[in-house]
Amino acid sequence: MSNRTEIATLGEFGLINHLTESVKLQNESTLKGIGDDAAILDYKDKQVLVTTDLLLEGIHFDLTYTPLKHLGYKSAVVNFSDIYAMNGQPKQIVVSLGISKRFSVEDIDEIYAGIRLACDIYGVDIVGGDISASLTGLCISITCIGEGEKGKIVMRSGAKDTDLICVSGDLGAAYMGLQLLEREKHVFNGQKDFQPDFGGKEYVLERQLKPEARKDIIQMLHNENILPTSMMDISDGLSSELLHISKASHVGCRIYEDRIPIDYQTAAMAEEFNMNLVTAALNGGEDYELLFTVPLTDHEKIEKTEGVKLIGHITKLEYGNYLVGRDGGEVELKAQGWTAEKGM
Repeated sequence: MSNRTEIATLGEFGLINHLTESVKLQNESTLKGIGDDAAILDYKDKQVLVTTDLLLEGIHFDLTYTPLKHLGYKSAVVNFSDIYAMNGQPKQIVVSLGISKRFSVEDIDEIYAGIRLACDIYGVDIVGGDISASLTGLCISITCIGEGEKGKIVMRSGAKDTDLICVSGDLGAAYMGLQLLEREKHVFNGQKDFQPDFGGKEYVLERQLKPEARKDIIQMLHNENILPTSMMDISDGLSSELLHISKASHVGCRIYEDRIPIDYQTAAMAEEFNMNLVTAALNGGEDYELLFTVPLTDHEKIEKTEGVKLIGHITKLEYGNYLVGRDGGEVELKAQGWTAEKGM
């Protein structure tokens, strides 16, 4: 059995020093990181973007099947994704943890290893945070600070009639990964020497446990000189995010069932679970792909862009928000993603 160091042996400040003593800064905008009452950031002529995300054990993650390193990685990446969704670049994070007595120093090391790996890959600095005791399990709160160029920050509110609706990657995989993990947890139910059935399902598992933010798509749009009129990341499901854009922009939309990008493994899992594939893609969430709109004049550029799929178009507000089926029939889009009551 591996050594277990009780957190009490280090104390709060000792644990903070243990986790952060080897943190190295990567960004010029970070003038002062960890070690004072507040970090000092300097953005000169850039605009500052700030986002935060709170992950609670039992609501947002289940430690029965979520490795702590993966959890740390995911908790950082979902914040980066929000900054990319504004057409910005994440630069710094502050990390706050609520920890119950059942966690050891080594457990917290694993969480931080995942956070630091994400920061290394995406070029982000850890500049502060907080640690507190928790009576209800593990909670992770991360705030991310990013930068955006004046005139190039993209919000939800800029979509116009006739704009094209685009998504990156594929949809529904993270949701099917969650269904698979929940099924195997139910089958496991405390059995000794239980071996979960994950063969050939690595993609959907990775999409749930170790998502990536689409920094590459933001770079590609920049290279192609495409400035989206509106953009969001897909955390709560395509339907929900489309309705957010429609509401903020005072427009309607039409998307087409046969254009929604879905991976083969996602389709196979939906069939195995006897679930409606399009419903999973529309409402599953946690894909962290980018949903964005571009002017009709960018049609040719978008059609040639690898990793991006054109799925529909923006309409006038009075035309509503609809999915056009393969048979030409229309179904009104509803937001059926994550809610606080429903949990995961």
